[in-house]
Amino acid sequence: MSSEEIRFQLETAALVRLHHGVYAVGGAPATPEQRWAAAVMACGDEAALSHLSAAALWALTQVDPVVIDVSLSGRGRRTRPGLRVHRPRRLPRDDTTEHLGIPVTTVTRTLIDLAVIVSRRSLERLVDEAEYLRLLDLADLDRTFEGNEGRAGVTRLRRLLARHRPGTTRTRSPLEEAFLLLVREAKLPDPQVNTRLGPFTIDFLWPEQRVAVETDGRAAHDRTAARERDHRRDAWLHANGYLPLRFTWTQVNQRPGEVVRALRPKLGGS
Repeated sequence: MSSEEIRFQLETAALVRLHHGVYAVGGAPATPEQRWAAAVMACGDEAALSHLSAAALWALTQVDPVVIDVSLSGRGRRTRPGLRVHRPRRLPRDDTTEHLGIPVTTVTRTLIDLAVIVSRRSLERLVDEAEYLRLLDLADLDRTFEGNEGRAGVTRLRRLLARHRPGTTRTRSPLEEAFLLLVREAKLPDPQVNTRLGPFTIDFLWPEQRVAVETDGRAAHDRTAARERDHRRDAWLHANGYLPLRFTWTQVNQRPGEVVRALRPKLGGS
C-alpha cells in the first residue's frame, strides 16, 4: 500500500497503527496475542518475543507486561515505543520457535533469560508451571544449556534444578503462595504442595511428620458442599494416621506468628 492509501485507511479507522509500519485491522479485538505479534513484526525478521512476554505467551505466568520484551539475533531498530529490545550475544535458531503463530524464545531459553532477573521463588513457580503444562523437555534443557554455557542464567537455573524438582511447589492461589512463603521464612521443612493422598488433593503435606494442612479461603469454604467435603477429608486423614490442620486467610496474612507456633511443634525446623 502506498503512503496515501495507508493515510486514508487510518483516517477512516479501517486500520489502526500499532507500530511504525505495523497496523491492525480496524474493529479487530485487541488481544495480548495481537500486541505480541505486532511487537515482533515491528522489530524485523530476526526478532522473537522473549523474557516476561515470552513467559506470558507460553502461559507460564498470568502477568501481561505493559512493556513488551523482544530479542533480536540480527540487525533491527534499537528501540521502539512500548518495547524493550534485547540484543543477546547469542540467540541460536534452535532457541526460538513459533507458538500461536508468534516467533518466541523456547520455554527453556525463556527460563534462562528470566533466571537472572526474577527471584528464586518466582523462577521456581515458572519451572513448576512449565512442568504442569508439560512444556519442560529434559533433552531440550541439556541442549540449550550447552548452547548457552557461560551465561549467568544457565548457572542459576542449573542450581535451582539441582535442589528443586519441577512441579512440586505449584501453588494455586495467593493464599497458598503466602502460606508457603511463611513456612520458608520460619525455616520449617518444605512441604509437598497440592499432592494426591488417597482420594484427596492436599494443599500442603509433610508425609514424614504425618501432617496435612489446608488453607481456607472464604470463597472456597463457605458453601455447604465445600464444608462437607472438608469434613470428609479431615475424617479420612485422621483415620489414616495424619494430623489435619486448617489455617484461614486472616491467620496466614495477619497473624503469621500464630500459624508458625501451631506448626513448629508438629514439624520441627530451626
